[in-house]
Amino acid sequence: MQIQPYDPRYLDAVVCLSLRAWAPVFASIQNTMDADVYQVFYPDGWLVSQQKAVEDVCAAEDTNIWVTIDADSVVGFVAVKLHSEDNMGEIYMVAVEPDFQGQGIGSALIEFALEWMKNAGMSIAMVETGGDPGHQKIGSETPS
Repeated sequence: MQIQPYDPRYLDAVVCLSLRAWAPVFASIQNTMDADVYQVFYPDGWLVSQQKAVEDVCAAEDTNIWVTIDADSVVGFVAVKLHSEDNMGEIYMVAVEPDFQGQGIGSALIEFALEWMKNAGMSIAMVETGGDPGHQKIGSETPS
């Protein structure tokens, strides 16, 4: 497995793996959140909004993206934004193909991103996540 810079030819693979990886998270959010509030956030369903979010991130000029390749397939990605005014790097998105979760790919992507931010002169790293059971389950599967 190797981590390499994102290329637009990987877009479909990155979108598909992200939607598969995040399905348990959004199921958990839907079960946790009030139905009316969920409908306001995701009027067309979470798949539509998340596909657009990933596509937008992959096209954004202010975002740095890397993918993990295994046997010529994209199995993970991480997106990083730099906020130089605050000296802060932000891990904006990260996802690993469900069949490859629990093998350290997410950890490797995070470590790679943190090192890249440090080399870019950032002194603070930020990553946000949800407090719902879906995020807790995903997070607990990632080896230390």
